[in-house]
Amino acid sequence: MSPKRLEEAALRLTPRQRARLAARLIESLDGKPEPGCEEAWIEEAERRYRSYKQGKMKARPAAR
Repeated sequence: MSPKRLEEAALRLTPRQRARLAARLIESLDGKPEPGCEEAWIEEAERRYRSYKQGKMKARPAAR
């Protein structure tokens, strides 16, 4: 199947199916994460949240 036909077929998928396909394609580009990477990001997110809740860090909107 040509890339153009593949793209046309993908665009006929439901939004949920396209999102799942997009995530799988991005994962295939990223390769396998390093061991412990996910746990490290979870710990960092929790550390930042605690800091915010304790008033040590201010929040700002994601969209500007």
